[in-house]
Amino acid sequence: MRYLIVIPAFDEVGTIAEVVTGARQYGPVLVVDDGSSDGTAVAARAAGAAVLHVPRRRGKGAALRAGVAAARAGAAEHVITLDGDGQHDPQDIPRLLAAARLAPPALVVGRRPPSAIAAARGRWNACRVAGFFIDWVTGVPVRDTQSGFRSYPVELFDQTRPRRRGFALETELLVAAARAGRPILEVGLDVGRPPVRPSRFHVLADGLAIGAYLALQVGRRGARELGDAAREIARLFERARRRARHAEMAAAGARYPDAPHLYGVAIGGVAARRAVRRLRGWWRHPRPRRMTLVLQAIAVSPALLAVAGLAPLLERLGVDLVTPLVNRFYSQDRLAAAGPDPPAGAPACAPEPPTAAAPSRAATPASVRLGR
Repeated sequence: MRYLIVIPAFDEVGTIAEVVTGARQYGPVLVVDDGSSDGTAVAARAAGAAVLHVPRRRGKGAALRAGVAAARAGAAEHVITLDGDGQHDPQDIPRLLAAARLAPPALVVGRRPPSAIAAARGRWNACRVAGFFIDWVTGVPVRDTQSGFRSYPVELFDQTRPRRRGFALETELLVAAARAGRPILEVGLDVGRPPVRPSRFHVLADGLAIGAYLALQVGRRGARELGDAAREIARLFERARRRARHAEMAAAGARYPDAPHLYGVAIGGVAARRAVRRLRGWWRHPRPRRMTLVLQAIAVSPALLAVAGLAPLLERLGVDLVTPLVNRFYSQDRLAAAGPDPPAGAPACAPEPPTAAAPSRAATPASVRLGR
């Protein structure tokens, strides 16, 4: 497997040399210097990395795309990414490489322990909200959706052509990989390094960018769910189902040819039993149960945004209103408890049980070495 380790960096002169030194134990390193003005590029070169310098800062998403372009030009098959601020331990690179070798088509995510990011409570809550919606949109329960410690197949970028900027690109790639039918694997990391500086992830600005992208994806998934539900309702009126329904009602009423009132009760009972079975099957099916949780989360989102905007003031008073809302309405555990996400094309609710009368239906450096 040919791979390149790519480190996007902006003004990371205090940590980049240590990160490069650690990463170079496992393969060649390319630092994409995203318009730094503090000597990041010099420190990275001195530590042994190839450096791709971007004159003007364009954000993490653009830096990642530039690094992937360099890897592609060097005939790399995979790109390992980690941040230049020291929050990712390069000693964990072999874990990602091992997973990538076992499943070459997969996007591999290094899942940080909650303690590593829980200190930045706002970011951790934003990560959990994003994870909830990504889980529903893709059917893949990724927990650390904002981890930048990943292994990407280079062909994923050719297959999906991601366009988002900043931190939203990493969210877009998760959704795109799932839709392309690629596995998404999470590799647990035992130890998370404490940040050496405040994260450049802005809860409001970056959170809104990610939220806008996810709102579009949630809308698309919701439209598909409504379409499937409409088709399921329409199936009730198919000729075969009507005939089976009428035959069962006729058989029930035939027992009372001389008692019109009992005849009505009998055929009404058949209709009621069928309706109850249908509703019970609908509620027990994972799709409507998961959809109900998502609708609740969407309804609460305006309140969550309002509370998040007041969070800095409330934190000074020792009050946290965001975390209880996230715990209650954006829990991936609740989605999991509702049942697994059914495959695309599955019925919107459980099929009716068979009856006797109604049978069932079925910009690149000149020479960038690659790891192997």
